[in-house]
Amino acid sequence: MNERSKGDLPPLKIGNVEVPLPIVQGGMSVGISLSNLASAVTKAGGIGVIGGAGIGMLEDDFDENPQEANCRALRQEIKRAKEESEGPIGVNIMVALQDFGRLVEVAVQAGADLLFVGAGLPLGSFPFQKVQEAGVKTIPIVSSGRAAKLIFRYWSKRYEAVPDGLVVEGPLAGGHLGLKEEELIDPDHELEKLLPRVQDAVKPYEEKFDKEIPIIAAGGIFTGEDIYRFIQLGASGVQMATRFVATEECDAARGFKEAYLKAEEEDIEIIESPVGLPGRAIKNGFLEAVENGDKSPYICNWQCLQGCDRQDAPYCILSALKHAKLGQLENGFAFAGANAYRLKELSSVPQLMDELVEGYRRRAVEGAKD
Repeated sequence: MNERSKGDLPPLKIGNVEVPLPIVQGGMSVGISLSNLASAVTKAGGIGVIGGAGIGMLEDDFDENPQEANCRALRQEIKRAKEESEGPIGVNIMVALQDFGRLVEVAVQAGADLLFVGAGLPLGSFPFQKVQEAGVKTIPIVSSGRAAKLIFRYWSKRYEAVPDGLVVEGPLAGGHLGLKEEELIDPDHELEKLLPRVQDAVKPYEEKFDKEIPIIAAGGIFTGEDIYRFIQLGASGVQMATRFVATEECDAARGFKEAYLKAEEEDIEIIESPVGLPGRAIKNGFLEAVENGDKSPYICNWQCLQGCDRQDAPYCILSALKHAKLGQLENGFAFAGANAYRLKELSSVPQLMDELVEGYRRRAVEGAKD
């Protein structure tokens, strides 16, 4: 086997799952990353991820049977993704979902290879035994060394095992964020500072369990040069979501993608989500109306998210994100990362991956000359 060139990206290994490129496509829920995008990323050499939250929203019986609709849609999307690609397929499932445990079990039964779990810590509600028996890799998403330590300590004591990897997400990410609003602008919480803290938290467990635990950096990573920087800082790979929205294969409607392409830097803002977390989104008329105190009437048949204040919330976030996915931005909004304004045209997933590889190689060659 030929020795890897200095400019080549290292493969990403998570247990016995290995892909040629250390690039994980972030799981974007409520229909943004489904089987079409996930399979395309996996075919291109990375890890494609299906977003599990609100996945059944377009099923005919979602209003009457939301949990059944979610389970059915998740099974279908995993099946399609596995049929379209030979590599590993991941699923992102939020711990804050009311049906978190059930969706994890469905993902395992349907053949998902990896579980990315965020918006909460996978502790007592996590169906560890079923996941472990199926050999599915579990990768929690954290935003601090403290959260990483809590998860690893709990798993070590209760299961005599530890997660297979970690995603550490910094303050420039899109969607719901794991940091407080004031921490988002605090230099002490930049991704470059968070990464070594998470590494320090995990290291004792690598030694205790004689297991390599890859740490994947996420939040604001936009170019191949960015990937090179975080690999040099010790990350095993990166997670990117915003870049994959501006691809032909992304499962969102064209109108959703155009919201990204038309956005200016000042349009990317932090909002207060009805679920009690700050979020990063693209400013539009819907969000301006919310800011002005307007309420969107809605009927909530089922509290899908544990932290949602459905009695006093100004709008239903699932409904707003569903409309956005369909391109109906007058009735919803698009979550986006801090760098979304840098996107000016659509590409295909293979073109994007080639661009990222080329950027990495270019920076690696420059680094070798330094």
